Amino acid sequence: MHDMKAIRENPAAFDAGLARRGLPAQSAALIALDEKRRSQMQALQDAQSRRNSLSKEIGAAMGKKDNALADKLKAEVASLKDAVTSGEETERQLTKALNDALCVIPNIPLPDVPDGKDEHGNVEVRRWGVKPEFNYQPLQHFDIGEGLKLMDFEIAAKLSGARFVVLKGALARMERALAQFMLDIHTTEFGYSETYAPYMLRDEAMYGVGQLPKFAEDLFKTTSGHWLIPTAEAPLTNLVREQVLDEAQLPLRMTAYTPCFRAEAGAAGRDTRGMIRQHQFSKVELVSITTPEQSNAEHERMTACAEEILKRLGLHYRTMLLCSGDMGFGSRKTYDLEVWLPGQNAFREISSCSQLGDFQARRMEARSKAADAKQSRYVHTLNGSGLAVGRTLVAILENYQNPDGSVTVPQALQPYMGGLGVIQRGK
Repeated sequence: MHDMKAIRENPAAFDAGLARRGLPAQSAALIALDEKRRSQMQALQDAQSRRNSLSKEIGAAMGKKDNALADKLKAEVASLKDAVTSGEETERQLTKALNDALCVIPNIPLPDVPDGKDEHGNVEVRRWGVKPEFNYQPLQHFDIGEGLKLMDFEIAAKLSGARFVVLKGALARMERALAQFMLDIHTTEFGYSETYAPYMLRDEAMYGVGQLPKFAEDLFKTTSGHWLIPTAEAPLTNLVREQVLDEAQLPLRMTAYTPCFRAEAGAAGRDTRGMIRQHQFSKVELVSITTPEQSNAEHERMTACAEEILKRLGLHYRTMLLCSGDMGFGSRKTYDLEVWLPGQNAFREISSCSQLGDFQARRMEARSKAADAKQSRYVHTLNGSGLAVGRTLVAILENYQNPDGSVTVPQALQPYMGGLGVIQRGK
């Protein structure tokens, strides 16, 4: 959510930020709507002030036994009461209209974010590792998994339809092992607090992190009216909603391993085979709550934490700074980590680390206050994948595949796999 005061004070900067997103200027319409709301608020205050004044005048008239004047003043009070009731409803409608307009406008990119329309405008920041060499044509993960008899899309389709998978044996264990491996590193080495949170949220919580109303079609909704989480970012970030945090305790760092549910409404025809884009998948999420002064450094730190998982698994990757036209709705700066997939001969996203400034905090009314400060202020929120578990499994299958169809287990993961070094067919 944007700060209407900031828009009023510098509409040109706001419109320039939207232009970097490829959007038309909107400050004039927002300011006009805000002026109507503010004018209505002033009219209400005037009416309420007049009603209070009339009450004193009525008392004075009755004290003088001037019943005629008292009756006249009472009639004016009655008319003001109706006007105030009507005015309050008008103010609610204008406030709602302004909030509805503001809540679908994306965040403004930071100055160091490159301009661009789509992924072609993204900039590579760094690269780690080397591409594995194969003396044969490397297979894609679904061919490897099906060849092992441990990945079944056909039975998943019978159970649930397209974009689901059943993992068995060593691959099911690897899914679990990867999550434990990631959580252990993030909690014991990087200072994140492991959290178990709900997988279903109410409208207010989904609104707070910017999922609603704009992305309703990308979400799954239950018959009880709850929304299935598309990422653990949603419950974790909402843990500080409607709170005033002690700034001495910030940054607050949280992590969670959860299933994620996405309708993939805009992904028709994309990645229809395999585990890259599914309706249900698992992810280890990282969330940080900071002061405004801490958020830039925390963004770099969070990205480095996610990168470390890829390094320890020996997976070649690159870090991309997303351009203004490719960032997510709530982000003001995003790094994507893209892992090398030999079977696809391409880099694919495996983590996205974003800082959102006070964009979510304004929607959640999440604030912080220093001990010596007179007023509280909105916190800054950040989130990132640390990592997407299914895509990490995909990357291991493709990078560690062997000519006989088996898959070598990365050394760092072997303790979590009961010492298993190689995944064989049907085991």
